[in-house]
Amino acid sequence: MNTLCLVFDGLHVGYLGPYGNSWIKTPNFNRLAAGSFLLDHVLIDSCNLHRLYRSYWTGRHAMSHDKPDVLSPSLAGELRAAGVKTVLLTDEPRIAHHPLAEDFEEVIELDPPCAEHLAVEVEGTHFGRCFISLMDLLSTIEEPFFLWCHFGGLSKVWDAPFWFRRWYQLPGDPSPPKFVAAPQQTLDDDYDPDELWGICQAYAGQVTLLDACLGAFCDFLEELPFFRHTLLSVISAGGFPLGGRGRIGGEADLTSESVHVPWLLQLPDAAAAALRSQALVGPADLWATLREWQQLGPTKPTPFAASVFPLARQESTSLHDRLCLIDNTGVRAIRTPAWYLWTGEQPQLYVKPDDQWEVNDVAPRLPHIVEGLHAALEQFVGCLLADCADALPPLDDQLLKGLS
Repeated sequence: MNTLCLVFDGLHVGYLGPYGNSWIKTPNFNRLAAGSFLLDHVLIDSCNLHRLYRSYWTGRHAMSHDKPDVLSPSLAGELRAAGVKTVLLTDEPRIAHHPLAEDFEEVIELDPPCAEHLAVEVEGTHFGRCFISLMDLLSTIEEPFFLWCHFGGLSKVWDAPFWFRRWYQLPGDPSPPKFVAAPQQTLDDDYDPDELWGICQAYAGQVTLLDACLGAFCDFLEELPFFRHTLLSVISAGGFPLGGRGRIGGEADLTSESVHVPWLLQLPDAAAAALRSQALVGPADLWATLREWQQLGPTKPTPFAASVFPLARQESTSLHDRLCLIDNTGVRAIRTPAWYLWTGEQPQLYVKPDDQWEVNDVAPRLPHIVEGLHAALEQFVGCLLADCADALPPLDDQLLKGLS
């Protein structure tokens, strides 16, 4: 059996058709979703790539002790020892030189995202070149294989041909902007809405470019002889803020624009096709899922890592009663099916899943919920650091289901 993981850094979950967007053209993501199992509530545990990839590759939560990574067997290391061809393909130096990348048999580092002008054709874009390299690799790869691809273009360079942006120009709109570098800025209180809309048009064009490349890639993949016994996982390493809370790009935080990511899991023979789950899922669950797929031995489900296959087989409707996150400054957060709490000097509380992009802070009105969630977060961290998953007490109904 083979595994192919595609990770797109900077992919905003709210800009994809399978996740509810209706104004951006993503026909190939839609097609992939129709043949895949979709996870609706996937939150990364950290926007720090080093810690996030530790979760993806070893199942260790971002808030776990920072022991040397070599002490934890990585997924690539286990598979390589089992005789599986392991390859890492990336345009991100921080991934290519991650300590755990050494466990791959082969690391292929592509040129990092860079462009001075908008491309004329799809093939001349950074995504176009990345997917060509990926298809060239798959044309000659040995089986069984574990191929991990991380492409970071969405968070760094937007070089789609200009007509991709023009698709989203409405009558009366100014012409879309022609900048290439992904913007990183904070909006003024009196910002020009046309400026923000132009940025959103540019990002939408880049997502449509990615969709076009994904479509060509899926056509290619379906013709390969090993397609019918290859698992395809498409996920993100974090979103891209586009105006929520006044930010465009920049330093990642705990907003859903940054931490809520898509995950599409295409299984052989269209198993679980078009099914989707509302369960809370974290990055360590990808590690547990791929271990089960590769038959590396049983992984006991815990509050920290669990395979999503029971969800896909409709044997269960949930994996975790809470997800816990940490940002680059040490601020923590906890997400339950009903709530999302950010800690810090002034806690912020949001009703989930209704308040998708954290608009209405209800913390001042619900101090008992804030207190209960803070205690639940501390319980999680204590059990995580003590490595005693079985000791984590369940949440009470108000924290789990909300106010009746």
